[in-house]
Amino acid sequence: MSVETIEKRSTSRKLAPRYKVLLHNDDYNSMEHVVQVLTKTVPNLTQPQAVNIMMEAHTNGLALVITCEQEHAEFYSETLKANGLQSTIEPDE
Repeated sequence: MSVETIEKRSTSRKLAPRYKVLLHNDDYNSMEHVVQVLTKTVPNLTQPQAVNIMMEAHTNGLALVITCEQEHAEFYSETLKANGLQSTIEPDE
């Protein structure tokens, strides 16, 4: 009779690293344009949330738009840039 060892596999998946999408203040775009681009670019972002993000960037020079997986973060940042906004991403630590 042989004894088989059953290897217990970890059921917890390692989460993909998360990235912050940051919006930088600029002196070129109207507040309305920034809000419009944010709501068009980021799914489920409401107009009041977009206004808060825009105001934070306007006041502090920088605002967090969303934290998500790297692939999505890159897409959002590139889309914001393509619409004339200044955006970068950085790892969420």
